Amino acid sequence: MKRLQHSVISAAVLALLAVYTIAQQSSSSTAIHAGHVLDVKTGKMLLDQTLIIQGGKIVNVGPSAETKSPANALRIDLANATLLPGLIDAHTHLTMNPTFGYERLGLSIPREALIGAKNARLTLEAGFTTVRNVGADGYSDVALRDAINAGDVPGPRMLVSGPALSITGGHCDNNLLPSEYHATGYGVADGIAAVQHKVRENIKYGSDLIKVCATGGVLSKGDDPQASQYTLDEMKAIVADAHRLGRKVAAHAHGAQGILWASQAGVDSIEHGSYIDDAGIAEMNKNGTYLVPTLYLGDWFLENAEANHVPDFLLGKAKAVIPAARKNIAHAFASGVKVAFGTDAAVYPHGLNAHEFAVMVKLGLTPLQSIQAATVNAADLLGWSGKVGSLEPGAWADIVAVDGDPLKDITMLERVKFVMKGGEVVKNEYGK
Repeated sequence: MKRLQHSVISAAVLALLAVYTIAQQSSSSTAIHAGHVLDVKTGKMLLDQTLIIQGGKIVNVGPSAETKSPANALRIDLANATLLPGLIDAHTHLTMNPTFGYERLGLSIPREALIGAKNARLTLEAGFTTVRNVGADGYSDVALRDAINAGDVPGPRMLVSGPALSITGGHCDNNLLPSEYHATGYGVADGIAAVQHKVRENIKYGSDLIKVCATGGVLSKGDDPQASQYTLDEMKAIVADAHRLGRKVAAHAHGAQGILWASQAGVDSIEHGSYIDDAGIAEMNKNGTYLVPTLYLGDWFLENAEANHVPDFLLGKAKAVIPAARKNIAHAFASGVKVAFGTDAAVYPHGLNAHEFAVMVKLGLTPLQSIQAATVNAADLLGWSGKVGSLEPGAWADIVAVDGDPLKDITMLERVKFVMKGGEVVKNEYGK
């Protein structure tokens, strides 16, 4: 008799737990009614859709007439808006601001981390729910990523590189101080053994990917953007170790030779690509290497150079590189190279990232192609397909909303009015 009573009680307890679990799931659910949803994979504009979110992920998307919402779900009405996946910026420097030349020497690593906290919030509120941070001194981006993941500060999902690898005297070295200071950038390494050590060290201290400076740059002293820096063998060693240890590689590369060598070495993306030529395009198409152009920065940088007291040794390089980049990247677009969206935010103020779309369209991409660069393509580059960059069951509930149709007016994305990250509303101007 006691055994029977025990069984009855146990069954009752299990039934109550089941009811409680269902109630908890229901009460933690969100149902978003959207007037329009852009399917970024097909370009179709879907009308009158409902998205069901549970546990920070999308569990269902479909026509509102056919999609049942959980009884106790939080309901968000975006009937007058167009929904897209949260946007992805594959080239940011959240721990930096538009400071140029010798002014940067006055910033400590702790100060850069705190700058990053501000910029992370601005970037998220602008609709960029995921970023790849490609270069930060002292692992300040690792600290920022971890603070965001812990809920200490608001910000996008981050994949971070830590210090960018550079040859001595290269673009990512510290070339501003005279020899008696013996100043060296955090990521400087020369020779195969040294670059292997640096890759492993970056991974040891928390880097999600490896950034390598394959050519000279624009906003650095004493180097030539068209000159290759690392040798092909050094880059092959970097990529081999990074890939073996499960990390992707992003290569800063302006010059044609460096672009070619970086793709031959197996990097996953070419950043900037200013002097890309037919040989580089062919190699990238053969290897499936992504191009991450950073275009809008040229407009902002030149317009604000005087107010920002940009030194002549940087401004001269910028005036030569920026027009060449526009011409060559337009040719790369026309040649079918794979494109992922990136901005180099920090060269201009964070939060203006979406201005990149209009320049990409001006240089030949369709509005849909530019949006795909910032969603499905960028997700593929990051290795997060199915998690970000699409509105489908199983993906994180990272969602943005705008007025109107961004396929007809791409600048709509500069005015994001609703942002959700992981099922949590970050911004909702429609709810005012």
